[in-house]
Amino acid sequence: MTRLAELSRKTSETDIFLRIDLDGTGKTDIETGVGYLDHMLSAFGRHGLFDLTLRAKGDLHIDAHHTVEDCGILLGLGFAHALGDKRGIQRFGHALVPMDETLVETAIDLSGRNFVVWNVNFERPMLGQMDTQLIEEFFRALAGNGLFNLHVNQRAGHNAHHVAEACFKSVARALRAAVALEPRIAGEIPSTKGAL
Repeated sequence: MTRLAELSRKTSETDIFLRIDLDGTGKTDIETGVGYLDHMLSAFGRHGLFDLTLRAKGDLHIDAHHTVEDCGILLGLGFAHALGDKRGIQRFGHALVPMDETLVETAIDLSGRNFVVWNVNFERPMLGQMDTQLIEEFFRALAGNGLFNLHVNQRAGHNAHHVAEACFKSVARALRAAVALEPRIAGEIPSTKGAL
């Protein structure tokens, strides 16, 4: 089974290309024009073991908001497309990621329903050229377009870089667990309803 997606999205604000392979080895090729987002998406691919290519051109002369959010939108659509009807997947994923003084926990349900609980605080407004408020926007766009429940809880931490990186790594690892194939239910949808 090949679980990959290749998608493009073009608006008056951004022009983005995405290729994702859910069964990769974590190879990434990221160019968004937002250095900190590139760094985070490289970590996301590596820790999720997703092969990820993402090219974005956006209206960065305004700010990074549209680019960051639209990358989340297209990545969410990529997951939804690559998963298809979700036959044979684990469906649920959980990860607890420490990074020095920081600890972030993520839980995911690939339920076909979008809901986000975000309990993360940043003590700095910017990371490089990226407003820390955009990290929540990215994950809301990801879950909203990937149609899954996403809970991200910061248990400890104050260094903004560590907090952000632990968020990306924990979401990636939780998604890696949720999209994993379960051989005992091969070909079946992991729901008593028969659909997700």
